[in-house]
Amino acid sequence: MAIEPLSQEALTGLRQDFESKETNRLAMNAVTAAGIEKVARNYDRARLLQRRFSVTVDNGEVTSQERSGRCWLFSSLNVARFVAKKNLNLKEFEFSQNYAMYYDKLERVNYFLQDVADLVRAGEPNDSRLIKHLLDDVMGDGGQWTMALNVYKKYGAVPKDLFPETVSSSNTGAMNKQLRALLHTAVAHMYANPAGIDAIVAEARAAGHRILTIHLGEPPVKFDWEWTDKDGEFHRDGEVTPQEFWAKYVGTADLESYVCLVDDPRKEHPKGKKIAIEHLGNVAGGDPTEYLNVPVQFMKDCVREILSEQGIPVWFGADCGPMMDRENGAWATDLFEYGRVYGVDFDLDKEERVRFGESAMNHAMAFVGVDVADDGKTTRRWRVENSWGAKIADKGYFTMSDDWFSEYVYEVAVPKAMLPAEYQAALDEPALPLPAWDPMGALA
Repeated sequence: MAIEPLSQEALTGLRQDFESKETNRLAMNAVTAAGIEKVARNYDRARLLQRRFSVTVDNGEVTSQERSGRCWLFSSLNVARFVAKKNLNLKEFEFSQNYAMYYDKLERVNYFLQDVADLVRAGEPNDSRLIKHLLDDVMGDGGQWTMALNVYKKYGAVPKDLFPETVSSSNTGAMNKQLRALLHTAVAHMYANPAGIDAIVAEARAAGHRILTIHLGEPPVKFDWEWTDKDGEFHRDGEVTPQEFWAKYVGTADLESYVCLVDDPRKEHPKGKKIAIEHLGNVAGGDPTEYLNVPVQFMKDCVREILSEQGIPVWFGADCGPMMDRENGAWATDLFEYGRVYGVDFDLDKEERVRFGESAMNHAMAFVGVDVADDGKTTRRWRVENSWGAKIADKGYFTMSDDWFSEYVYEVAVPKAMLPAEYQAALDEPALPLPAWDPMGALA
């Protein structure tokens, strides 16, 4: 059936329909002058969303990822720095996110080149959906908890002042553009010369290393560590490697044993079973990027227990855009009344939003507080440590309503030991493989 053009008669009808409702013109006057966010903001909901919590984990000053997509590294290192601060007896401390990104990017260059090389050898057409997806998605900044821990387990971590930010770490666009060009070129050469794939991979990997080092600097392989704690006492560890530093000051929390829980709302993906995204990873030989699909209420229960009983931040991934007041640092499902302004019923549920491309995880943060009602059971709101700097929200900390958690949080990282027996058993079963372009493979 041919697509019919928009006729002049139909356009006249649309105009007449718009003019027939006085509220349309009022909405137009307001939105053109003030913008949709200010006009649609639910005043009553916004003023009643409190910033007080019955449980709060103090993680100090917020960090800032600047103009980069490193939220998953910032948020995972925010969890790690809480542990390190406690072990070092420091009030403030920050890990080098530049160091983590350097090795993530280097590992991803290697992972991508070898992954595509295997596909080329297997006869994958160069115009297949898979190859196109991998080429389009390559060398972004996003990632997952498991991918972050793969980097820390292999390369450790260093204090920020020993490998500080650079122009390119704070604004990754230009660097990523060059890395993408390098990898696209390598793939084209693989298809043009399949017999020379090994040499192409080696040459491109070396070039990727050069590009990263030129943009980000050369990371330390060992360093002298000394510090003065918050009580004024001086300490000296002597020479340590980044791996030794991570093991000594973060290893006590056993973050390596954490597992990722997700709420995949699609009914064909059963709860209590693992899912995995094909071709998604960074460190070859590291842990695969897999998730245990569970009800969202179980995720909430885990986060609440960790905050209340263990007193440590909890990493999570969400679709941060919907119903977000960025300036004031708030999320609630009814924070904006867009439908009333437009006269449109936005009625998709979480499953439909995932299925039809309306929602997917795109940002990672850390839970650092929860407010529980006097009945001891009802969760009302959550406190969130973001990585967008201290000039917005409550000095960079956001408030999330409990209903927003249900609708837009997709993933949390929790200790394996807190899972019930049936969930722990499910972790030993093969994961349901989902294609590389599945929405649950979206990176924060």
